[in-house]
Amino acid sequence: VPMASPQALLICLLVLAVTEGWDQEAAIPGCHLHPFNVTVRSDRQGTCQGSHVAQACVGHCESSAFPSRYSVLAASGYRHNITSVSQCCTISSLKKVKVQLQCVGDRRRELEIFTARACQCDMCRLSRF
Repeated sequence: VPMASPQALLICLLVLAVTEGWDQEAAIPGCHLHPFNVTVRSDRQGTCQGSHVAQACVGHCESSAFPSRYSVLAASGYRHNITSVSQCCTISSLKKVKVQLQCVGDRRRELEIFTARACQCDMCRLSRF
């Protein structure tokens, strides 16, 4: 039975050590729903307040940069010599959820807030909604 070289064993151990330490969610590429706690107040004084687990979109998407084609160079007066293409993790659809607020004097109030329903990699924008 042939023996593995010490270098091959070291490489195998390093690969195992690195992959075992990855967080399950971080190891999955793409853009995913991610829960977070939000506190909702009816006004600045906090007359009524409640908390809810909302959904955000978290993750990473493709991006690249490459030398521009000749037609792009010529059209830009030879100033646009690098072309970048990128996508960002964005909310592709929202849904309303009801949050129960507890008010002073044992009163209750209901308020609707938006949370992410679905995520996708899409064109990067300052704001979608």
